[in-house]
Amino acid sequence: MDQFAVVVSAGSFSSDDGGAIRFPHRWTPGGVTVEADFTGAHLLHLAAAGCVLNDIYREAGELGIRIDGVRVSAEGGFDTQTWISSGITYQVELSSPASVEELAVLLDRVDDVAEIPRAIRAGTTVRRS
Repeated sequence: MDQFAVVVSAGSFSSDDGGAIRFPHRWTPGGVTVEADFTGAHLLHLAAAGCVLNDIYREAGELGIRIDGVRVSAEGGFDTQTWISSGITYQVELSSPASVEELAVLLDRVDDVAEIPRAIRAGTTVRRS
């Protein structure tokens, strides 16, 4: 099983890797950096990681939590013969003056509401029109 890892980051965790791509982001003045290869497997994981990063900023704003930096790493395996996913795992690193308890509440909330991870967990149909 091959692993397909991606990293998205913003704020104090923004990547300075020369291969990272920077995108504008409405919640961070410096934008978001993306480290990922351009394969279908990486893009699927990037969608999940990017959604989690976005929702951290959105939900932190609603909870009144200041976020100085976020790094979301996501990876998962695919059987390269069938291209069936073994699942996606993600990790979050945060820089914030908020308490450990406040950040735990934030991350639990994001895990519940993040749209792309929810869609992947539920499954969906994809078809050519």
